[in-house]
Amino acid sequence: MKRLLFALPVLWLALLPVLARAQKFGYVDTEFIMTKMPAYAQAQQELNTASQTWQKEVEAQKKDIDRLYRTYQAEEVLLTEPMKKKRQDEILKKEQDAKAYQNRVFGYEGLLFKKRQELTKPIQDQVFEAVEKVAKKKQLAIVFDKAGDLTMLYTNPAHDYTEFVLEELGLASEDRNQPGPKGAVKTVTPPQTPADPEFGDDAPATKAAPASKSKATSKPTPRNN
Repeated sequence: MKRLLFALPVLWLALLPVLARAQKFGYVDTEFIMTKMPAYAQAQQELNTASQTWQKEVEAQKKDIDRLYRTYQAEEVLLTEPMKKKRQDEILKKEQDAKAYQNRVFGYEGLLFKKRQELTKPIQDQVFEAVEKVAKKKQLAIVFDKAGDLTMLYTNPAHDYTEFVLEELGLASEDRNQPGPKGAVKTVTPPQTPADPEFGDDAPATKAAPASKSKATSKPTPRNN
């Protein structure tokens, strides 16, 4: 019995490489994919517009409170105690309303959060459907998201299926994943070596080669299409 219990973990360890090879896996970068989608750019623009509008409303409320407070300070000496109390309560109420509105818009699950979900969820659904199709076509058992919360310390490009998802969405291009154009190669002219003052004029000063000769004729490296 003890031999059997000892043999089971050993057998499991021996089968791990086989099981790992039996399951195909891959990863995609959903954040990169969405940046290639025109609908996502439009959603971001609409979200920014809404955010800026709400932010202006919050700032307008703060300016109104500041105006009331400065007016109260200027007229405080002329007010009776009941009038002071009324003004103070009015300012306090404005501050509470402004804070509540700011939380309702920018707080957890506020209007901005719901607006973002409203605009991005249909786009995310499109990406997930495309990922599912690619996974079925490529017979992938597991697909990781490089842009998700999972920390990926190393990724082998051989398991990157991002471009297949872009193709599924009709967003692939011929120059995908190509490096940017290279600039002209710059040749640094060596500085002129100063003459040693101890030798005076008898020692020939070492001069740098003319710039036209020291520069190597360089041609931009052609891109691989």
